[in-house]
This record gives sequence, structure tokens and C-alpha cells, in this order.
Amino acid sequence: MPELVRLYIRHVLIGFAVAALFCVMIVWMNVAGLNHLVLHTSMGWVAGLMLFVSNGVVFAGVQFAIAVMQLAEDDEGPKGGRRMPVRRAEMTPLRVEAAANAPRRPQR
Repeated sequence: MPELVRLYIRHVLIGFAVAALFCVMIVWMNVAGLNHLVLHTSMGWVAGLMLFVSNGVVFAGVQFAIAVMQLAEDDEGPKGGRRMPVRRAEMTPLRVEAAANAPRRPQR
């Protein structure tokens, strides 16, 4: 299996694990009455599943994006220091020759 696919699967699983922890904390703290909705209604499992999947997609995407951004190589060379002064360009008009041909008259 290619290294990038392994990286993707690993970080998506991490993202879904964080989402599961997040959803458990939201239900446990009873944010917006979700504790009652998920645990005390007959179709509460659907709400819990929707909460988990939607948060899982977001957390997995963020986790993978962070992992990809950390793959970037550091720039080599000097950093910081003084910048070279920017010289302003002088506005000098240029003469441009424009030759125009007379339009041809249609033949009758």
C-alpha cells in the first residue's frame, strides 16, 4: 500500500476517534439537550449517528490537512534580516509608431 494511502487512513481514523470523544463529551454535558435526545428517545441513535458522522468527516478532514501540511520541507537559506530597498520605477513616456492602412473600398 502506498505511503500516502497509509497516511490518509491513519489520520482519518485519528480524526474519527477525536470526533467520537467530542460527541461523547457533548452528550455527557447535555449541550442543547442532546443527552435527552440521544439517550431517552426511541430514534435517538439516529441523531447520535448523524452527530458522529458529520463531526467525524470534519475532524478527519482537518486532521488529514494538518498531516499533509506538516509534510512540507523547510526552506533552506537565510531567513529574516534586512530587505533590499525597492527602487521606484520612473515613468517615462515612450514613442510608439502606429501605421494605419486605409480601408479598401469594395469593388463594384
